Amino acid sequence: MTQPENDVLKAAQDHLWLHFTRHSSYQQSEIPTIVRGEGSYIYDIHGKRYLDGLAGLFVVQAGHGRQELAEAAAKQAQELAFFPLWSYAHPKAAELAQRLASYTPGELNRVFFTTGGGEAVESAWKLAKQYFKLVGKPLKHKVISRQIAYHGTPQGALSITGIPAFKEMFEPLVPGSIRVPNTNHYRADEITGVKGMTPEEYGFWAAERVARAIEMEGPDTVAAVFAEPVQNAGGCFPPAPGYFQRLREICDEYDVLLVSDEVICAFGRLGTMFGGQKFDYVPDIITCAKGLTSGYSPIGAMIAHERLFEPFKDGDTMFPHGYTFGGHPVSAAVALANLDIFEREDLLGHVTRNEPLFKETLDGLRDLPIVGDVRGSGFFWGLELVKDKTTKETFDAEESERLLRGFLSKALYEAGLYCRADDRGDPVIQLAPPLIAGPEEFAEIGSILRNVLTEAWARL
Repeated sequence: MTQPENDVLKAAQDHLWLHFTRHSSYQQSEIPTIVRGEGSYIYDIHGKRYLDGLAGLFVVQAGHGRQELAEAAAKQAQELAFFPLWSYAHPKAAELAQRLASYTPGELNRVFFTTGGGEAVESAWKLAKQYFKLVGKPLKHKVISRQIAYHGTPQGALSITGIPAFKEMFEPLVPGSIRVPNTNHYRADEITGVKGMTPEEYGFWAAERVARAIEMEGPDTVAAVFAEPVQNAGGCFPPAPGYFQRLREICDEYDVLLVSDEVICAFGRLGTMFGGQKFDYVPDIITCAKGLTSGYSPIGAMIAHERLFEPFKDGDTMFPHGYTFGGHPVSAAVALANLDIFEREDLLGHVTRNEPLFKETLDGLRDLPIVGDVRGSGFFWGLELVKDKTTKETFDAEESERLLRGFLSKALYEAGLYCRADDRGDPVIQLAPPLIAGPEEFAEIGSILRNVLTEAWARL
């Protein structure tokens, strides 16, 4: 190892505070350090190659090493490196807002830029609160979200998040957030107490729980429902047919905003530009980020229905909210170049055409005794791990600790696959490769998973 490599690793050990990381894990070992990416692969500081099975963090849609995205950033930085959107505009933000509005369903025409997904969620809740005050319904401030759902780390977004372990250290949080069941049909029997529901029956039941929550809280107090098209935390829960249609009806009936949190699901992850389009529903607000620039520069957005902007058009009313770097010129330029790649290379069509093969590859692992369920959509899939396939018995906390952190995470990485082994809910492995991935990458993912999961079962 060269001296510069040693210096980088020491700097990481001595000074870098990693996100969502147990630093005790690296007391006796170096922190894995990634230095380069190309296509669907990443390379560590020692030159070892790994298949990026998570697209960084559900982000790198167009793949690593895209020169045109780097060039777009450099060109914009030379022309106008920075200017805020506080009472001023700049060309790239205006052009990007127009382009996003051209892709959205319905009349979601107003684009409020942020620097990331959690900020977009935060912005959506704040807009919902202010909107209802402006239209004479000041008590409507509460939000409903789903169990185990992750919506971000700012105080408001964290309040909407449905993962208790992520919240307990930061209590008290913003009041007014209510939880309802998610769309995990694999666990429908234990969630509902009713055996044998079809996906459609369970989807209707889960949607009706939202209606009951609104009624229990009082419709005049509930402002919004937040839901991902495919729920990330817990392991890629897709909606049952009809679920979002019923949810849309419920929101309309009670004058509640439907917020589609598409920080992961937008920009091709499911094979459509926006996740709601995959499941044929039109929300009132879309929150998005990650794949908009394929991660080459940070940006996020809250995209709102035109009617939500109406109260802000006249008089002295404003939305007293913003971010210094929201809609950053360089990020906006990169996003436009990224969307050019989407259109030129038909990434949406590529995902749609290859989804059946990716699903087939992962479904092929169902013969392993540890794989209980395979679920997801597009290039966004989860494998739920179980102790007993027949009873769906899951692992207890100690077993999950040994399985995921004691073995799987490190073993998958050492085998050449970067992905996520997680237990926010039941233990799962999540896969979300770059949208340029295809049959060769799927085969590699399947092979590595089979070998590592077989060893994991033997160790149990």
